[in-house]
Amino acid sequence: KYGRAYAGILRHLGLAEEAASADEAAAEMEKTVLDAGWDGAWFRRAYDAFGAPVGSKKCAEGQIFIEPQGMCVMAGIGKETGEAEAALESVKNRLDSKFGIVLHQPAYTKYYLNLGEISSYPPGYKENAGIFCHNNPWITCAEAVLGHGARAFETYRKICPAYLEPVSDIHRTEPYVYSQMVAGKDAPTFGEAKNSWLTGTAAWTFFNISQYILGIQPTLDGLRVDPCIPHTLTGYTVTRRFRGAEYRITVDNAAGVQHGVKAVTVDGKAICGNVLPLAAAGTEVTVQVTMG
Repeated sequence: KYGRAYAGILRHLGLAEEAASADEAAAEMEKTVLDAGWDGAWFRRAYDAFGAPVGSKKCAEGQIFIEPQGMCVMAGIGKETGEAEAALESVKNRLDSKFGIVLHQPAYTKYYLNLGEISSYPPGYKENAGIFCHNNPWITCAEAVLGHGARAFETYRKICPAYLEPVSDIHRTEPYVYSQMVAGKDAPTFGEAKNSWLTGTAAWTFFNISQYILGIQPTLDGLRVDPCIPHTLTGYTVTRRFRGAEYRITVDNAAGVQHGVKAVTVDGKAICGNVLPLAAAGTEVTVQVTMG
């Protein structure tokens, strides 16, 4: 993901040869992930120091992990060939729960010397199959990459404090802040949150809701508008300040779709594509986006 972003910066700077080298390295990494990191229905987590896979159906426990599914799909790996779709389906079937997506499954029930700390916690807590709020947004972003608006919003809602009031007696932390983790489905206190405030969740959640669900994405050439929302959301408005200009964006989803931009006008004039041209600092820009 970021190798290709780096290549884009180089191309923008006119460094074509270095950009081609970065693209080549990213392509090589993608091939490696698909060759050595694909487990048949999801992406593997790692290999241990002895060369054995971690996060594989070959493992007795800890067969599938959340991190590679989110990151690989965000990078677009397997998007065109089906692996990305299969990986997120595996997340839904094996990792998802009513209180969020757990780190891995099955939980570790004994200590594994080759894995260390992750297997030292009780099942369902902390790194041992707990629900880490920090990386749940990676799955939301990944779902949006594939155009799954309803699923993206569903995963966002499950850990968002604004939607947790009905389960406050289970959640048991402040109703206005993210927690580091929530006890997973293997824990006797499933759904109980721990370590509130101690997390990087807020930053990832802002990134996910602003750039992937609402779809207001800063690029080198201007703001890209690429919403991925539930089909039941008929529209919304966003004000975005970007490089000194203020963009007032109205998104119309009368078509009831989850993804796809049909038309864009900037100050009443139609543009080609969905990247808004850069406006002068201090100006206000009115943008109308029609999904379809």
